[in-house]
Amino acid sequence: MAFSLENGQVSVENKAGLVRPATEAHAEEAIQALKTGKVIAVPTDTLYGFACDACSLEAVNRIYEIKGRKHTSPLAICVGDVSDINRFAVTDHLPHGLLDSLLPGPVTVVLSRGESSNLEKSLNPGLESIGVRVPDSNFVRVITRGLESALALTSANLTGLPSSVCVKDFENLWEHCACVYDGGVLPSGRAGSTVVDLTRLGKFKILRPGSAKEETTAILEKHSLVEEPAAG
Repeated sequence: MAFSLENGQVSVENKAGLVRPATEAHAEEAIQALKTGKVIAVPTDTLYGFACDACSLEAVNRIYEIKGRKHTSPLAICVGDVSDINRFAVTDHLPHGLLDSLLPGPVTVVLSRGESSNLEKSLNPGLESIGVRVPDSNFVRVITRGLESALALTSANLTGLPSSVCVKDFENLWEHCACVYDGGVLPSGRAGSTVVDLTRLGKFKILRPGSAKEETTAILEKHSLVEEPAAG
């Protein structure tokens, strides 16, 4: 491999060697990097993201360091299938079929973690909720299934700077990743996922419009959820 094992960093001349196609042929390599606590960059159905094992405190801390992000800003998680969500968050208050209607897709659902969550307590400490994604991205779902855990997932950019829709957008950060998986130019227009709070019975609140607000709202209302007004 083209990266050194020390902190997962590489020299400038080896940066190009970090980039791989985001195909199933490279999935096993990505899974092994995740299992050994490394951070990788992946394409989702909205933006490029940094990903690591959500149950590795060291890897999660590394994502915060790469992004220059405060630990008070929570990370979302990604799972391979909708049926995995209840391992990490409370879903039994939701209408039957709702999550399957929303996901996979460009939506982050915010749910209560609950006492039985498999998530490490060190992930987003002090927060009783967690944002969960099932991206409509075959590569991400394959590696998440292979990890047999959840991915911690956040946009591949320095905090406060524009999000990335191609690997060149965050080339200055490649050196901090074990591998960068290239899925081409993504079509989201840097909008990111739509974030919706589903922690309350029968209610929903759009926390970030993102790239699928109208479709998401229509699905939620079809399942008889009532929108709560935004704070402020």
